Amino acid sequence: MHSEPPFTMPATTMTAAAVDDAGRLSATAAFVREQDTCDLLSRVLPGLGGPELRALTDQCRFAHAAVLVFPPDEDTLRRELAGCALPTDAPAQPSVVVRERLAARHRRALADLDVRILRPEVRGPAGEHRAVEVFALTVPPGSALSPIATDERRREHEAHLAFDVVRPDPLVLRGLLASFARQGAAADGGGYNLHEDGTVFYFTAPADTKTAYRRVELYASGDHRDVLAEHLGAHDAAAGPAGEHGETQPAETLLRLLTGAWTTQALAACAQLRLPEAMDRHTGTPAAELARTVGAHPESLATLLRYLAMLGVVRDGPDGFRLTGVGALLDARAPGSMRPLALMYGGPFYQSFAHLAHTVRSGQPGFEHLYGENHFDHFARHPELATLFDQSMVSSAPIFEPLPAHPVLTAAATAPGRPRTVVDIAGGTGELLGRILTAHPTLRGILLERPQVLAAARTRLAATPVGARCDFRPGDFADVPPGGDVYVLSRVLHDWDDDRCRSILRHCADAMPGHADLLVVERLLPADGAASLATAWDLHMMCNTGGRERTAEHYARLLADCGLALVGHTPLALGAHTLHARRT
Repeated sequence: MHSEPPFTMPATTMTAAAVDDAGRLSATAAFVREQDTCDLLSRVLPGLGGPELRALTDQCRFAHAAVLVFPPDEDTLRRELAGCALPTDAPAQPSVVVRERLAARHRRALADLDVRILRPEVRGPAGEHRAVEVFALTVPPGSALSPIATDERRREHEAHLAFDVVRPDPLVLRGLLASFARQGAAADGGGYNLHEDGTVFYFTAPADTKTAYRRVELYASGDHRDVLAEHLGAHDAAAGPAGEHGETQPAETLLRLLTGAWTTQALAACAQLRLPEAMDRHTGTPAAELARTVGAHPESLATLLRYLAMLGVVRDGPDGFRLTGVGALLDARAPGSMRPLALMYGGPFYQSFAHLAHTVRSGQPGFEHLYGENHFDHFARHPELATLFDQSMVSSAPIFEPLPAHPVLTAAATAPGRPRTVVDIAGGTGELLGRILTAHPTLRGILLERPQVLAAARTRLAATPVGARCDFRPGDFADVPPGGDVYVLSRVLHDWDDDRCRSILRHCADAMPGHADLLVVERLLPADGAASLATAWDLHMMCNTGGRERTAEHYARLLADCGLALVGHTPLALGAHTLHARRT
């Protein structure tokens, strides 16, 4: 058996004498009350840089720190909670994961270990709702479980920090897990707790972590056992899909995967019916009333609502159904609404995915096989689809959040002399360019786009203070304007094969002065084959545009072929990166 150093509670709150459960509880509660999410993430994962740290802070919230205690009885536990100024009325539920971990670690029968979990609430420094996660195993004096209590108090195997995932979409979850892995955090188990319908993903913190806690948890509300199986596979490939949280039958796993199309269509139907606009975040509405509002068959709508509740899009309560934070993103009126994405993924792109096998056999995009033309030409002939596509691109705007702070843009904005110009090539309706110009009032902008898209961009940007600093140029990739200082290609190259990418990059290189910089925004495939959002989008691009996602090394080769050198790349949200290139 290997030897481990004993765990040390946070030094700011722990004294040498406070080794009993009350002291450990007090130390943990004080720690939870003091922490800032961004600062804590930067200490847990010291390798995080600015953009990636901001992205993770947007997707995670520090939620709790955990401690395992061994009271002799229930009354003692409640007194210890009260002594730490923790609520004593927190409900207790069975703890599936910790119970099974203790049983495996100490070779005891599960029936001997009645581990309960309580989450008394505390407030963070800005009043955030947080909790101290208390695992409790009753150990009366002289109990045969006393050796377990002694060892666990010393080792603190179950002490960990936890971050809640703000929007627990499976793709977001996979991206978060990949980010933690890139920073040296190793998968260390997890489980699904059916008592509270939540999935936990445990990591061992990287060796250079700056906190006393050696374990980190990501908590996602809902049932994410398919993602969990991948995580547990990284923890121990020999453990099988069930890992330590219990047996999951392969047939069940496959069935969940096969019904993914139902989820896509349920979300699309929710958006099409405009259910979110008919619902409220805080007050429930009966299904029959919602049916009257949206013009739906009551029993059929109730079935859809129950499925949406299972997905975490709505909540079913005594007064009816209400929206969750996830469901609110499908409201067309919401800032950053993702309704256009739901309609696009549940509409033309969903239909083309039915021809994925044809794509794999022939190399022809399923979209072209279905519609007889590539998706850009098809959308150009169907203005309503073109508008929806442009709106769906705006829905992905969270990717851009850290980009205006890129050093290249900051340097251009603070350079002496004449105002510097940013050229956004195929920049859609100007979402990204608008953000850049808003962040840097000294910069000017040029938006190069198709004429039909420029009309919407003019209308959009004219209503903002940056409109007067933006020039709108109709054209395609052959019309890249010369003389700019920073050129931007955002989510463009992944639409095309390598030959077309080289053509686009050569047009950029020809237009760029010697001092100019090129910023390319794309998702990057991980070089080691780790789980990534880019892997999913690689399949999407292959089937719908004939394009692909690429590794950083692949982009470096394409740039080099066109007289450009990759200087470096920095992470953005949702698996995206900014690649910085200059002329050689």
